[in-house]
Amino acid sequence: MPQIIPIKDLKDTAKVSEMCHKSTEPVFVTKNGYGDMVLMSMETFEKMFQKEQLYRDLEMSEDDIREGKTRGAREALSDVSKKYGL
Repeated sequence: MPQIIPIKDLKDTAKVSEMCHKSTEPVFVTKNGYGDMVLMSMETFEKMFQKEQLYRDLEMSEDDIREGKTRGAREALSDVSKKYGL
């Protein structure tokens, strides 16, 4: 469940840091009752970034398949065998 804190709670930086490190989700900060910022630990950020990169790579791979920019495994392995004398 996401954690939501008011912006005034940012004064206690140690508590906010601990909160971010205990959670695997971002901490949402509100200002005057409305969403204002999102905080997260570096570990959470890196995991989210890696997942986002994986999704981008998969999307590019699917585009290559749709555009016919791929070849079968046997053909690719045959070319590698020929190139390296295997």
